[in-house]
Order: sequence, then structure tokens, then C-alpha cells
Amino acid sequence: MRTVDAQLRRVLDAAVRPSPIRVAISEAQGLLCAEEVVADRALPGFDQAAVDGFAVRAVDVRAADVEPVELPVVGEVAAGSRQAHRLSPQQAVRVATGAPLPTLADAVAPHDHTDDAGPSSRARVTVKRPVASAEFVRRTGEDVAPGDVAVRRGVVVGPAQVGLLAAVGRTKVLVHPRPRVSVIAVGDELVDADRTPGPGQIVDVNSYALAAAARDAGAEVTRVGIVGADAATVREAVEARLGMAEVVLVAGAVGGAHGEAVAAELAELGPVDTSRVAMHPGSVQGFGRLGPDEIPTFLLPANPTSGLVVFEILVRPLIRLALGRPELHRREVTARLLSPVASRPGRRSYVRGRLLRDRTSGDYLAQPLGTAGSHLLSSLAEANALIVLDEDTTEADLDTPVRVAFLSPR
Repeated sequence: MRTVDAQLRRVLDAAVRPSPIRVAISEAQGLLCAEEVVADRALPGFDQAAVDGFAVRAVDVRAADVEPVELPVVGEVAAGSRQAHRLSPQQAVRVATGAPLPTLADAVAPHDHTDDAGPSSRARVTVKRPVASAEFVRRTGEDVAPGDVAVRRGVVVGPAQVGLLAAVGRTKVLVHPRPRVSVIAVGDELVDADRTPGPGQIVDVNSYALAAAARDAGAEVTRVGIVGADAATVREAVEARLGMAEVVLVAGAVGGAHGEAVAAELAELGPVDTSRVAMHPGSVQGFGRLGPDEIPTFLLPANPTSGLVVFEILVRPLIRLALGRPELHRREVTARLLSPVASRPGRRSYVRGRLLRDRTSGDYLAQPLGTAGSHLLSSLAEANALIVLDEDTTEADLDTPVRVAFLSPR
């Protein structure tokens, strides 16, 4: 039986990362930047007022800390103005936030530094407090100067990065695209969610749940849906997706004689290993690198909860690696158990749980959920974490410290 860590190494070694592509900056959010974006223009592109007020020379209002300084108002500049203004000594120009500063002006006296109550046609203004040179001014290139790296390679493009890209004149950027994941559910007993199951039939939960999990991990997902249990049919469905995906997930095609038949068929496309993995739930699984491009292909349990746990531990890190993300795994903390929990000997157990926080001590607390059966999907829906019990742990008592991996974002 292979350890979880050994299986994870095999999976990550098989990662297929899509080549970087250039996309519109509006489509880049959430993706990893694949280039150093160097600015060829300054941001701001000119000295501008940071507040509404009066453009002045700082030296002309230096004495305002002793007594108010009165200056003639010789003009007005609005934001977006293209008309050049020049300020002479002992003068002021009314400016709006974002307006270009007149020549020779090196500071702005805000309205609340003056006797001015707002826009008016007054010809003079009294400045009651001094301002230093460059005070209340956004200097040319203060944010980004020509030659600066505006967005670095390896940074996740978020709202601020999109804004910076636009500010430096980039409408497109090179990014690592989302890996494409195809999800297939196998079983003659399956019906789609929009149908009422007949005798012996069950709703296809796996393809919906796994597609959602892959999307949550950052992938671009195609839910192929249901294919029949015939092994040759499964192989044809998988083969059809190998040229259109970086990861293929097949749920319900592993375990027993049927699983052996499917693995034998898929072996025509590449090596498939169905060795058991020392984990619970989900020890029965398969993994292969299929097709000319050796696409990572997972054979997942038919049990939706087991399939989702295997996805969380093995598939999600692969998708994160293909995305170029440095953080492959969920955040883990140490928590105290709120009730005892048992684990199978020799296997790493992933117990659904609810992670809480003690308001007094700040300690993390973990309440196990759904320990009665690995098939209980409702308990996984309630869980916000997985309690991890190592292979040498068979029982953990109340207040025992355990590793807990977040499921829900924090």
C-alpha cells in the first residue's frame, strides 16, 4: 500500500502546465502573471493637486504660521485641464483634486488651510497655515516611474494589478492560464440531476461535485457527464478528452472486477496504477499519465465523499501547481478535539470536521462530523475543515491536539 505522500509526489511529478497566453487585462484576474511588466510612462504622468485648494509656492506662505498670508487668485485649473498655467511669486491659483499644477507651484494649500469656503469668484485668498514643498501634491512618477516594474512575474493578478496595468497603458498581459479539467462520471445506474431516479438508479452527484471542486481550485472545467460502465466506452470517453484537458477525472471506474477491466482498457493509452493508497476514505483509486501528452488522469471512487476527499488531497494540489501557485495545499492549524475520534490503523484518516475558535483562549477547536460513515455527503457539506490523523494514530481522545486543514476560505 502506497503512502499518501508517495502518491502525492507521483501526482505532482506528472503536472502538465499550460503555456502562458496573452489575455485582455479584464480577463486576467485571478491568474498568475507570466511576465515582468515594465512601465514606459510615469504614474502620475504630471504633478497634480492631491486635494481641492490653491496652488502656491511654499516659500510664499512660509510665514502663515505667524500671521495669515493674503495672495491674489489669478486663475483656476480643473481636473483634466490641458491649458498651461504659470504661477508668479506671491500668487495663488485655485485647483481641483487631480488638476495639473501650474508652473512654479510646488504645493497646494487645502481649503481648510484658508478662509475660502469653496468655489467662488473671489480675487484673493488668505492662507492661514503654511504648507511644505510637495505637500498635498502627487508628484510625477511618485507611484510608478518609467523603467519600474509595475506588475511582477509570479504575482496573482488582482484588482490592484489590473488597475496598474491599465494605468501604465497595458491592455493585455501574459498569464498562466487556468488548467483545463474534464470530469466524467461512470455508471449504468446513474441519471442526471434533472431526472427522477427509477428503481435501482441514483443521481450523478460525482460529476457535479468534482466539477465544482475543480472550479474552486482555479481550473477551467468541462463536466462531460455520465458514460456507461462498459470498459471500452470509458476508454473512448477518456481518450476524447486527452487533447482538450490538462487533468481528467473519472469517477466510479475503480475497484472490483469492473475497475480492473477499465484499468486494462485505459492501459492502452498509457500506464495506469491502481495500487491502494494508505488513506481513509479513498484508498481505492487509480492514477495514470495517458495519451501522447501524458495527461494526468485520476480514477476516483464512486462514493462522492471519498471522491471529494481524494480530490482535496491529491488533485487540488496538482491544479494549483499547474496554475503556477506557490501555495499548493490548504492552510493547516493545530486544534483540540471536542470529542473522541477513531482512525483505521496504517492509514492517514481525513475526518470531516467543523473548526471553531475559543473566544477566551484563542485556541482552535475541532468537532468531528459524520464519523458514522464515509458515504455521508451531508456531513461533508457541513464541514469547514478536515481533521488529519496520521497513520500511527488509531484513537484520539477529547482535547487531543490534531492537525486540521481548512476547507472554507478564511
